[in-house]
This record gives sequence, structure tokens and C-alpha cells, in this order.
Amino acid sequence: MRRFRIGSAFGIPIQLDLTFLLVLPLFAWIIGTQIEQTTELLNGTLNAGLDAAVLTDGALVWVLGIGAAVGLFTGVVLHELGHSLVAIRYGFPIDSITLWLFGGIAQLSEMPEDWKQELVIAIAGPIVSIAVGGVCFVVFQILPSGAATSIESVRFILGYLALMNIALAAFNMLPGFPMDGGRVLRALLARRRSYARATTLAAEVGKIFAVFLGLFGIFVLGNIFLAGLAFFIYIGAAGESRQTSMRAAFEGVTVADVMTPADHVTSVPEDMSVRELIQTMFKERHTGYPVERGGEVVGLVTLEDARAVQEVERDAYTVGDVMTTEIITISPDTDVMDALTSLQQNSVGRLLVTDEDDSFEGLLTRTDIMTALSIIKSSGDFTPIGETETETVRPESRIER
Repeated sequence: MRRFRIGSAFGIPIQLDLTFLLVLPLFAWIIGTQIEQTTELLNGTLNAGLDAAVLTDGALVWVLGIGAAVGLFTGVVLHELGHSLVAIRYGFPIDSITLWLFGGIAQLSEMPEDWKQELVIAIAGPIVSIAVGGVCFVVFQILPSGAATSIESVRFILGYLALMNIALAAFNMLPGFPMDGGRVLRALLARRRSYARATTLAAEVGKIFAVFLGLFGIFVLGNIFLAGLAFFIYIGAAGESRQTSMRAAFEGVTVADVMTPADHVTSVPEDMSVRELIQTMFKERHTGYPVERGGEVVGLVTLEDARAVQEVERDAYTVGDVMTTEIITISPDTDVMDALTSLQQNSVGRLLVTDEDDSFEGLLTRTDIMTALSIIKSSGDFTPIGETETETVRPESRIER
């Protein structure tokens, strides 16, 4: 979904996902239509002494709904800032904080693998939510009950936010990886296990939790929103486990280890016709090629570029007319997982590998990475070329055995 930057805090960009623009009015409407029920809850739990008749007068219900919804998501931002500021303190930069359909996400550029650091980062958010709830409760208690409508309205919103921020902290501490509780669980499991194994176990717990949460949301509460949240928890747990498994498999593996070297890469001239390009792709079963001019790579051309040209015009158009000149390059010494991130962030299928002198060293594709992953998982080990231990075995000795 498209995102909009609305500001920053402590140098961290704050973004709104398009789905948030849908859920904020929905929350405001739900809160506005449940003023009486919420008032009864606050009176019963906080001894608030609120008058539902005053709070449901005319359009005031919608003002309260909007105020409470905005306050609720402000608490979510503060929750994510709690995670973010602690992560920054440990040296992990934050790309952004994004508000979306199911709350907020603090996007760390790298996840900590030290269990103590992850534990502190994970509990920081719920601690902030409890603090926000506590502040709202204190101010709620200070304001006099039975006062003017404006004071009663503020007390209603503060009481609502006090309860909801405590509920937010409690819900996030459930072991639904990758929620905060799941990350706490992984941190504790990682005390005596490898980070990858701890992630796998925490992810399995998270998926089981998501299944029960989804069933509870649908069949007990009839709450589609809760079922949707359970679905994203399940997907998030599976994705985190897969990502960590890949990172463990590719530990110490660089782009140079998995790329297709330059002497094995077929390049095409920029004056080749698009029809000839498609024939070459069919013959060699490749869907992307570097484009050369005078022995230098000047672009990349893909099947998508060729298909953009109508069939009747493919003899008239050349590779130079349709190629991409904005080439994304990467160093051969780059970690494979960083290269995969670059592929994903730029929404491309291949990266040009160049050395510090911008000389063409090879081509890295998603297929190269996935093939290497399959081999590593099948063999259970990987040793980069040049780092293997030399062993002298005479051929005849093998035959005799």
C-alpha cells in the first residue's frame, strides 16, 4: 500500500499507510456508536461517575469518537517510539514508524541477535503504553466529575485512553510472534539456543496463537477485525522464521559466492532488435541481459521491456530503445542478505555486480540466491570457494576402495 509521510519524531519518519485512512474513521464511528457502553465500562472499572446522557447529546458522540480514535493511535505511535528509541540506543537505526490497518510498525533496518538487547527493545513498547495509560488515568482523576460538558468529554477520552493503553500493552505481550510478547519469548529462548532455532520455536508458538485467536475472533466474538489480525500474525510469524532461516544459512556468504560471473554472463548489443532479443531469450531461457556498448555495460534489458513493444514494431525497435539505464549495482563483497534486501526494496529481479573501479564482475539474480539457498539447505553446510581445506587424494586410492 502507498504510504504518506506526516512528520518525524527524534529523526524517525512517521508514515501513514493507505489502510490507516480507512481504519481511523471506522474506529471513530465504532467508538461514537458505543458511548453508552463505554461510559458504563468506565464507571464500573474507574468509578468515573460519567453521565451517559450528557455525552450522547447530539453530535458530541462523533466528536468523542474522533478524539478517542486519534488519541488511541497517538498512543500507538508512542508505543512504537518506545521500541525505536531503545533500538537506536543499541545502535540499530529505524527506517520509519508506519501506522496501518492493525496499528503501528517500527521498521528496524536490522534485528538484534543479542537476546538481552531484543528483550529490552521488545518490552520498551508495552512499558511506554502502560506509562501513557497511567498519565491519562492520573489526569482523569484530577479533573472534577459532574463539571461542564467539555470537562466531562475530556474525562471520557482520558478514561478510555487509560484503559485502552493498558489493554494495548497486555495484548502485545501475548506470545503471538512477531508481536512484542513473541519477541520476548524468542529472546528468552535464545538464552540457551541459537538465534535461528529460537526464532523457529517462537514462530511456531506465534502461528498456534494466531490460529486460536482467529477461531476465537470468528466463532466466539464474531469479530472479523480480530480474525484479520490473527491472519497477519500468522503470516508475520512465518515470514520472520523464513527470513531468519535464510540469514542463518547465508551467514558469511557474499555476493561473489553466489553470483553468475561476468565470463558466464551473456550480454546483448544495444543495436539488437527487440525481435532478436526475444528470440535470444527463448533460445537461452534467460529473461534479462546486460547491454553493452564498446565493451562497457550501459544498461539492462528484460522480458518486460521487450513485451512493452507491440509485436508489429519489434523489428523497428532496438534494445537501446527499451533498455533500463538506471542500473542498480552492488559490490561482490556485499552480504547476500543485504543484496536480497536491495532487490526487494528496488523491486528488481537482478543486480549488476561491480568492483570499486566500476568494472563489471557479474550478475546477481533472485534465482541465483534461491538456488544457493536450496543447495545450502540440502548440504547443511557451505564453504566459500578459496576457503576449503586442501586435501591430497590420489585418484587410484579412491578406485582401490
